[in-house]
Amino acid sequence: MKRFSIRVLLAALLSIFANNVFAAPAAIKIGALFSVTGPPSFLGEPERNSAKMVVEEINAKGGIKGRKLELVVYDTGGDATKAVQAANRLIKEDKVVAIIGPSTTGESMAVLPVAEKEGIPLISCAAGSKITDPVKKWVFKTAQNDGLAVSKIYEYLNRKKISRVAILTVSDGFGSSGREQLKANAAKFGIKIVVDDTYGPKDTDMTSQLTKIRGSQAQAVICWGTNPGPAVIAKNVKQLGIKLPLIMSHGVSSKKFIELAGDAADGIILPSGRVIVSDVLPSSDKQKKSLQSFVKDYQNHYKVEGDHFGGHAWDAVMLIKGAIERGGDSPTAIRDQLEKTRGFAGIGGVFSFSPSDHAGLNKDAFVLVEIRNKDWALVK
Repeated sequence: MKRFSIRVLLAALLSIFANNVFAAPAAIKIGALFSVTGPPSFLGEPERNSAKMVVEEINAKGGIKGRKLELVVYDTGGDATKAVQAANRLIKEDKVVAIIGPSTTGESMAVLPVAEKEGIPLISCAAGSKITDPVKKWVFKTAQNDGLAVSKIYEYLNRKKISRVAILTVSDGFGSSGREQLKANAAKFGIKIVVDDTYGPKDTDMTSQLTKIRGSQAQAVICWGTNPGPAVIAKNVKQLGIKLPLIMSHGVSSKKFIELAGDAADGIILPSGRVIVSDVLPSSDKQKKSLQSFVKDYQNHYKVEGDHFGGHAWDAVMLIKGAIERGGDSPTAIRDQLEKTRGFAGIGGVFSFSPSDHAGLNKDAFVLVEIRNKDWALVK
């Protein structure tokens, strides 16, 4: 009986030992805050899809140094309060080592104090310059700064000898940041803003603002916002017979805008990341390989084209992957390695972070595109 008991005990110990030796290492948890529903869903849905896609592909290739990635996603619905609650949950309950998102500038500004307080790397997918300017220790971003978009637009206006513009910006975090940059950079490019007006995120008619613009000395209209407002403005411009050039921000750089604006979209010019025109880029373009791979993979997974916004999440996951490969998976190591990242050719541009720059891109991250026959064309 004693021998039997010893054998049972030895078998149990061997079983425990074997399980410990051969058990798969724990997954590395990454959090994500995306506006999958709500008004900014045209941002959050492709971001969520892209993040899931690239994590699945990393895991299919063996993960990071033999460890799988686990993506924990919460839908914020575009609500800053929900974003803050979800960020705290990711950190305190899910024990993530880094967070991707949120999708919008307003949500990002609400969440970044949480990341700073808790010491967790946050890679925002929103465009507002103030997310990383001034630099915050734990906060980075992948969306191109709106200040870079303004420079691209103003350079184009200089080439076209246009010096007087009307600006129409949405009254939210993205619009406010864009308005600040439009005004701050105008004099440097010899641009005079003759009309400075706003509209609400839920407004469904902007004919009063546009009628005012039509009666001004403006030579072009710059609209700064995200769907659906800019599509309404495009339709109103066409209805009012306004012939001034209409220029949008990178906030509408997706087929969703063309779908919403319909025939009124044709002729509109905007700055965008290269992904939507990846097929016509020269082979020498540093991003082309990453862009074409992303577009093909997204099409295979979701049966629609990958876009500018999904690319922000793709970049964020890949930047975190590189940081973990180089330094390990602690939040501090990830933060430190993100800051040391140089020359990463992603979807949004070629990223080079530094202690004084947590946005990592310059104006070459943008190209100008024109909507022609409900599709994108490069403006040369």
